[in-house]
This record gives sequence, structure tokens and C-alpha cells, in this order.
Amino acid sequence: MANPEHMEVQQNLKYYQVQSDIPLSDRERRVYMDEYQTGIKLYDQEQYEQAIKHFEEALKGYYRADVECRVMCGGPQKFNEYEYVDYSATLYEGIADHYMQVLVCEHECVRDLSTRPGRLSPIENFLPLHYDFLQFSYYRVGDHVKALECAKSYLLFHPNDLDVSENVSFYESLISVYMDPAEVKPRKEAAEFVRRHRLESEVLHVAADGLGFLYNEPDFWVTGGDRQDENRILSGSELLDVTGLLSGKKAVQKIDRELREGGPLVYDRVKLVHTSEYLNGTQRVQLDDVITEEECKELHGVANTITLGGDGYRGKTSPHTPNEKFEGATVLKALKFGYEGRVPMKSARLFYDVSEKARQIVQSYFMLNSTLYFSYTHLVCRTALQGQQDNRNDLSHPIHADNCLLDPEANECWKEAPAYTYRDYSALLYLNGDFDGGEFVFTKMNAKTVTASIKPKCGRLVGFSSGGENPHGVKAVTSGQRCAVALWFTLDPMYRELERLQADEVIRSLDQDSKGRSEDLTINPKDEL
Repeated sequence: MANPEHMEVQQNLKYYQVQSDIPLSDRERRVYMDEYQTGIKLYDQEQYEQAIKHFEEALKGYYRADVECRVMCGGPQKFNEYEYVDYSATLYEGIADHYMQVLVCEHECVRDLSTRPGRLSPIENFLPLHYDFLQFSYYRVGDHVKALECAKSYLLFHPNDLDVSENVSFYESLISVYMDPAEVKPRKEAAEFVRRHRLESEVLHVAADGLGFLYNEPDFWVTGGDRQDENRILSGSELLDVTGLLSGKKAVQKIDRELREGGPLVYDRVKLVHTSEYLNGTQRVQLDDVITEEECKELHGVANTITLGGDGYRGKTSPHTPNEKFEGATVLKALKFGYEGRVPMKSARLFYDVSEKARQIVQSYFMLNSTLYFSYTHLVCRTALQGQQDNRNDLSHPIHADNCLLDPEANECWKEAPAYTYRDYSALLYLNGDFDGGEFVFTKMNAKTVTASIKPKCGRLVGFSSGGENPHGVKAVTSGQRCAVALWFTLDPMYRELERLQADEVIRSLDQDSKGRSEDLTINPKDEL
């Protein structure tokens, strides 16, 4: 429960379940948290209608749990002993102390309900994020009234959030043609929750200043950084503001906003979805719409024609797991097949052009002040083998780093042979998502704790620096075929990919031939006369 993303223990648990007939039940399960996490997964997959259902259920469950938590605070409390001669004063002090402790217990329900079982720290910004995810989800399904309602609800918690304030103005402009936007109010339960929480804060403030009652007040909808609410009420000067909490980072802050962590992207159509901060690391990025659906289908067709088992891995058809078939092909091989007429030259050329596009995007986004060269380019497919998927506890590609030897026990990554120490940046451009499993994961140096998980889909690109700061792997592909263009780059021209240089020559030759044919077809008016 304390480490739900610890892959090794997950695999052990599956093993125990298979080996034992005893059913396992989670007695610490919080259904509203499960609904919230399911909503986030669907949101990331852009299944907004389904995400809305789960976020709404999560909110209902949270408020029910809040009522139950506060009711449980009505029992006995721990009393301090007072040594007053005036027994009436002792009684008053005792009564005040009791009710202050009850109030603290009720106020602390925010902490308890935002903390996953087994964890010590609450999920950052937990309750407000429900409304934040909902406002964008409702916008994407076309329900602008609900989007406005949820955005206004979120602003109750973060009134100074400029991004959501701009979203509110945008939603109001959309609905103003058929109704008065002022009629749309924040949700009643959110307004009552915020009003009660702030009133409790004021009472605790008075207790801290006037009665010497010490209490470190949590501010559970502060996310740290630019999310701090400067108008929050603290319970006295001695009280601490709990910031830097865990998880729960915002996925979308502003409608159609072009996020920029690095430099400007060289292609306007490409969407920057998640930066390093959201992916819980450094030098990481997730981009969508790098290529179109048509281009994905064309490249997928090329892959199924030209890829060879184990290509690029010394002919090993299952270099990472015996439960999947591994096939690959290089750019030069694609061009060779195009020249021989085994695939359309246009499709072979697309592989070349798409990989160059990915290189330019990575170079521009990470603001590299020198040229990024290809060190290896690989069109690769992983196919789940039938009859070998039951009770799998392995990975499609084990956790590793691209330019160093990962040593989880020592918490180090050794930059030495046989690692490809010259690789500086890596990227994966996915061609499809119609398969089961196969999620790309970043982990900590221990190679066990997942820090981010990304579901492949057509046109999605994951880029990152190749060192020990970005250990990564691929979860088991349990059915279907997963195809991608895998790219590794170097800043050292000495380690440029030889086949890429040869492919460059082929492309130059093709371009010259095309130009020559075009000139031959041009008619000179004088010659015609």
C-alpha cells in the first residue's frame, strides 16, 4: 500500500495470488481514490466521457467519507492537566480544550482523506484537482455549462489561478449566446466545504493567539510553487504551511495553452502534453500529434513488410523477453526495399522524413546549442506470442538507461562499456495503441519505483536525456503488436550513425533524379517554335 507502483512487489503479489487459493482483500481500500485514479488514466487516454463518470463518483465518495470522518471526531480526546486553584477556570479550560481538539480532528479530515493508505503525506491538491480535471473534460465533450461550473468551483480553492480564470472567461463567452453566465454558480458542496474550512481556520487562529493552543494547520489545496494562495488564513504565527506534497499534479492548466518548458517547437501542429515536472523527472517530455493517423498507418504497413526478427539485436528474435517477438529495420533498409520496389518509395521516404522531424523537435525543445546527430534509428515492433501470456511477470523491455549501466543496488549508473556512452538524447515515436500492455515507464534509480507511465498511441513522442537520470522500460505487451520508431541521438559527430549517412546520400540522389526529371519535362518556348 505504501508503494503501489513498486514493480517487483507487484510481480511477487501476482505470484502469491497464483500459488495460493486464499483470496486477498484490501481492507484499507478507499473507493473514491480508486475512482479518481481511474479517472486520471481515462483522462490521459482522452476518454473524457468515461473520465467524467469516475471523477464525479470520486467526488461523491469523498464528501461521504468527509461526513463519516467528522462524525468519528466526536469521541473522547486527550486532555492536558491544568494546575489552577480556581476550579471553575479549570472546567472552562477543559471544555475549551476538548472542543478545540474536536475541531482539530474535524479539520484534519482533509489530511486523512487525501492520504493514500500506507503513505505519510497527503496527495497534493487532491480535492480541487477533481474540479480541475472535470472542467477540461466537460469542455472536451462540449458541455460548456458544466465546464464553467467546475472551473468556478476550482477557483474557490485557488482564487488567484490565472489560467483557470482565463478558462472561466472563455467558457462564459461560449455560453453567453444562449444564457447569462452569471447564472452558473460554483457547486454547492464545494462552496460549503471551502466556507467551513476557512471558518475553522479562523477559530483555530483565535485559539492559537488567545488560548495558547498550538496547531500546525495543513493547507491541502496548495501545490507549491505558483499554486500558493496568498490569501489563505493561517492558525497563528507558529503554525506551519504544509507544502511540497506528493503527486496529484495538474495535467491541463489552460484551454489550448502552448506549454513551454524548453525552446519553441519547430512544428506548430505538435502538441506539448507533459513536461518534466508532470513526468516527475528531469529532461523528459511527452508530445502528441507529431505525425498523422495516415502517416502512422503507412509506417505501420512498412514495418510489417520490412522488419526482420531480431534486426539490430544480432538476430535475437526475443532479445528482452521470450514471450514476445521482436522485429526491426533501419532507415537504410527501408530505402533499399523502396529501391527494389518491395515497398513504395514514398513510404520508405516517410520513415526517413519522420525520424528527421523527431530529431529537430528534440533538439529545439531541449534548447541544445549544438547539432544533435543520429546515433541509431530503428523501426521496431513487439508482438505478444500466443499461449505465452498467462501469469507473465516480466517486462517487454527491462528497466535500463541508454548511455550507462544501471546499478540499482548501488543507486548508480556507470558510464562505461558496454553501454553506449556517447548517446545523449533518446526518443520514441509511437505508431499505434491498439494492443494490450506495452506502457512506457520511467522509474527511479532503483529500477522498481515507477515515476511516470505513458500509454503509446499514434503520433505520440516521448523524448528524454539518455543518462541515469532517466531509467526506463516497457511493460509486457500481452496481446497485439506494438510498433514505434526508436531514436537515439548524440552530440558528438564522431558517433554519427553510418547507415544514416548512407541514407542521406540515397535521399540526395533521389532528390537530384527527381529534379532532373522535372527539368526534362519543362518545355522551352523557343524550342517549340
